[in-house]
Parts: sequence; structure tokens; C-alpha cells
Amino acid sequence: MWGLLVVAANLRASLTGVGPLLDRVQADLKLAPAVAGLLNTLPLLAFAALSPMVPRLAGRWGPERLLGGALVVLTLGIAVRWVPTALALFAGTVLIGAGIAVGNVLLPSLIKRDFPTRVGLLTSAYATVMGGVAAVASGVAVPIGQVAPGGWYTALGGWIVLALVAIALWLPQMRTPRPAPEAVRGHRLPWGSALAWAVTAFMGLQSLGFYAVVTWLPQVFQDSGVSAAAAGWLLFLFQAVAVLTSLAVPAALRWARDQRAVATVSSAVVLAGYLGLLVTPGWALLWSVVLGLGGGACLVLALAFFSLRAQDATVAGALSAMAQSIGYLLAAAGPVIFGLLHTVSSGWHASIILMCVAAAGQAIVAMMAGRGTVRTVSSK
Repeated sequence: MWGLLVVAANLRASLTGVGPLLDRVQADLKLAPAVAGLLNTLPLLAFAALSPMVPRLAGRWGPERLLGGALVVLTLGIAVRWVPTALALFAGTVLIGAGIAVGNVLLPSLIKRDFPTRVGLLTSAYATVMGGVAAVASGVAVPIGQVAPGGWYTALGGWIVLALVAIALWLPQMRTPRPAPEAVRGHRLPWGSALAWAVTAFMGLQSLGFYAVVTWLPQVFQDSGVSAAAAGWLLFLFQAVAVLTSLAVPAALRWARDQRAVATVSSAVVLAGYLGLLVTPGWALLWSVVLGLGGGACLVLALAFFSLRAQDATVAGALSAMAQSIGYLLAAAGPVIFGLLHTVSSGWHASIILMCVAAAGQAIVAMMAGRGTVRTVSSK
């Protein structure tokens, strides 16, 4: 269990530290807003491209060894991104996305395999660790960039230490891997399941919102008169509230007959946060809290659906691969379109309206994705 949590700690921090530094990155490298948005879009494209391959690769090499290799790729990406050039920044970001993609798919499957009776609790635990470290990364990005040699390059590259720790702690799992089920080798993704598509849509829309927020929310706040450092801490607050909210989700999962109400209400809270940001952007503190309340619950639900809607670990891996492939392809458009709408409209209103539409759509698909486990996604 502890090994999985250490891996989870590395799955967002190298991405969420980018948003608070984005204005300095743009200025130093002379990047247009839409191009700068690629820094959080490229990892999502890597998630989309690699996720369908992960179950088959896990069947060939074993999930433990594949996950260990992914941590090495992640570490290499962070190291490359530390080099002070635009090419290295984008190349390292692609490697980081490739490493995280494998972890995203494998963790729900490993939880279903090793802890089948504690799916909600363990999903919440790894989402909490992942979100907590990501929140810290957002909060400390600007202060580190201001005082450390190398500035924002060091603020992004310093996360290599955590990645190296994860590799060291995961090595025992690689030496004694458990064999992957034989069914994984020939298992097909559940493209024909309406329930799988609902889970995929929920995953994609909540991810679109999360990555648009962590990329651009600090800029939105700065244009409302907030300092760069304060905007970074507001992004930290958003993620910290999301972490605290995610701790309450397992209780809601145990109490409710299914997840329709929880998923729909959580999506509606996210929508309320975007509407508030649209009408009164100066209330940055309040909207950071509201978005965190809804976003934290939606993240845990999206991750839990991979296991709750599947009948076994093999199917959970296949559903995870499908949902993250298509879902992250949808999410990849978020940061770029958000930045592009800002450029063409000379303001943030059009960008935030896009997020309102996405959140409304998420509330609709939540009613399908949150159905009880009677109609689980099967391997047939």
C-alpha cells in the first residue's frame, strides 16, 4: 500500500507547479498564451496516446516492473526540463506525461487487485496524497523560483528528488512482481459499453476542468489584481480544499446506494464556482474554495469509477485505459482553448464560459456514470 502512495505522490506535482510560473515562462521564452498552454496539454496528449497500451504492456512485463520503468521515464523528464531552453522544457514535459500516463492507468487496477474490499478508501488515500503534494507544488513554485539559483527552472526541476525517492522505494516491488492475469494479454477495451462511455465522459470533463484551472487560474487572479505569489497560494488553496474534500468521499460512497447524487451535486458545485468566477472574479478566495470543494470530490469519483464499475482487476485496468485515453484527449483541449479564447477575446469571460459548459455537461453524464454496480463493465 505504501509503495502505491509514494508513486501517487509523483503523479501531479511536476505538472501543477507550472501554472503559478506561467507568466514568467511566457516572458522568458517569449511564448504566446496558447503555446504556453501546451505545457499542461502535452502531458494530457501523452496520457491519451499511451493509456490504451498500458494493459497489454502490463501483461507482458508485469505491472510492478512497468510502473518502475515509468518512474524512471518521469525522473528523466524532470531532469531534461531543468535544462534552460524551450526545447528541453517541452521535451521533458512529454517524458513526464509518458511516465505519469502509466501510473494513472495501473494504480486503479492494482488497488482493485490487491485491495478489492477497500477500493473507496484506497482510492481516496492515493487521490489525497496525489492532490496534497500537487497543492504544495503550486504553493511553493513562485517562492522557490524567486530565491533559488536558476529561478523557475529550478522550481520545476527540484521535483526530481521526490521521483528518485519513489524509484528507490519501488525497487523491492520490481524484484518480486506478482504475475499479471493471463486475461490482460488479450483483453479488449470496453468500447461497446454505454456505461464505460459515461465513465469516460465524466473522467474527461473533470480532467479538462482541473488542468485548465491549474494552468490558467493564477493568471485569471493576477489580472484581477492579485500578486503572482498570492495567486500561487490561491491555487494551493484550491488543491488543499480538494484534498480535504476527497477525504470525505469514501464515507459518502459507503452511505449512498450508488454515486449518482454525489457525482451530480459535486459537478454542480464546480459549475457554481465557475459562474462565481465569471460574475465576480475579485472574490478569488471564495471561488478557490468552491472549486476545490467540487473538484476534489469529482476527482476521487472519477478514479473510483474505474474500480466500482468493473467486475475484476483486469476489467478495471481496461476501463481505466479507455477512460483515460479518450478522457485525457478531451482534457488536452482545455488549457489550449482556454488560452486561445483569452487571446482572441482580450479577456477571460469566454474562457470561463467554456468551463461552465463543461461543468454542466459533467453534471449530466454523472447521472449515468454514478449508477450502481449491478450493470458493471464486463470483459465480454
